[in-house]
Amino acid sequence: MRILAVDTALGATSAAIVDLPSGDILAMRSIPMERGHAEALVPMVRDLMAEVPGGFASLDRIATTIGPGSFTGLRVAISAARSFGLALNIPVVGVSALTAYAVPIIAQGSRTAIASAIDARHGAIFFESFWSDGKIANPPALLQIEEAAQRIKLWKTRTVGNAAHLLCKAARAVGCDCVSDEPMAAPDILWVARLGAAADPETAPPNPYYLRAVSATPQPAQAVARA
Repeated sequence: MRILAVDTALGATSAAIVDLPSGDILAMRSIPMERGHAEALVPMVRDLMAEVPGGFASLDRIATTIGPGSFTGLRVAISAARSFGLALNIPVVGVSALTAYAVPIIAQGSRTAIASAIDARHGAIFFESFWSDGKIANPPALLQIEEAAQRIKLWKTRTVGNAAHLLCKAARAVGCDCVSDEPMAAPDILWVARLGAAADPETAPPNPYYLRAVSATPQPAQAVARA
């Protein structure tokens, strides 16, 4: 399976074309950025596909991160992935950023629990934790950092994600035996591709995964009058 993976949910714009299950990386690029994902992604994909024999027509599937993350950012990759999939008539699947952060550690044969932490601002994180075998210990949630720390305090835990250090510090404060990976601005795009290849298109749609309500609301004056 030849898969294109894209990600703009967090602090990078990333894309990769990978042949699986061989794992051959045909093209890959990741650029750290907090803004400008919309302007960067499509030209990045175009340039990468130009390096791949057969180009777009050789793709079998597209994977995109679906969040949680920036409201605007995550929709950039989702919209692009859907458009590519529609034009090429191939499946498009969605991958959780929380899972994509944790899976590389699980695949290594972790001897600890793993907790994914994504900065949600104002003292909150998007959080999910896993046992060493990959089973979910705490389902995805938007929590204050202190509450997330309480949920992992009884087990030796390795934290990952762009807020890994924040969660680990709070967990240590309540007695958790915790170690933190170096914070990563975004998940490894190669693991987004691997998760996308393993996903079932019927159960992993490319829909935004916000974990919180949209904070912006239309102004009354902008509402469309109804008959």
